[in-house]
Amino acid sequence: MSHCPSRRRFIQTLAVAAPAMALPSLAFAKNADPRRLRLYHTHTSEKLDVVYHENGAYLPDAMGELNRVLRDHRSGDVIEMDRDLLDMLHAAQQRLGSEGTYEIISAYRSPATNEMLRRKGAGVARRSMHLEGKAIDVRLTDARTRDLRQVGIELARGGVGYYERSNFVHFDTGRVRRW
Repeated sequence: MSHCPSRRRFIQTLAVAAPAMALPSLAFAKNADPRRLRLYHTHTSEKLDVVYHENGAYLPDAMGELNRVLRDHRSGDVIEMDRDLLDMLHAAQQRLGSEGTYEIISAYRSPATNEMLRRKGAGVARRSMHLEGKAIDVRLTDARTRDLRQVGIELARGGVGYYERSNFVHFDTGRVRRW
């Protein structure tokens, strides 16, 4: 007799879960939403408003545009930016309820640019994640940088640095840490 309540609970759970298992697309509908980024590069004055992910796929043309805008503005070198980094920016903006534009301070850095900045004593790491297209320094036009920082920390998708005096936040897709 002690098995009846457990059996009943199992059948009730199965009855509730069965529709979700039969229609897995419903469980992933949120992931199908288009992902858009609005960018303004503070050094080149370039603007980009682009949907880069739609219907569960990254859009190659849009990714190319993002890579170009996020290039090393000093050398012109372009690499493929980390998709997880772009998704982190998108997720932070969604969490903030922002419709604003990301102002790009720094994204990809070539080895020569990184070394030059390091020699100037700008607090640049020798093995900066900017070298791999896995880091970006930004602010958001309709959010306070401290709020952007807090959301980045809550997302726990990588490193988050807060540069209050310079008014920007660093995001990277390395290990989860903050400074």
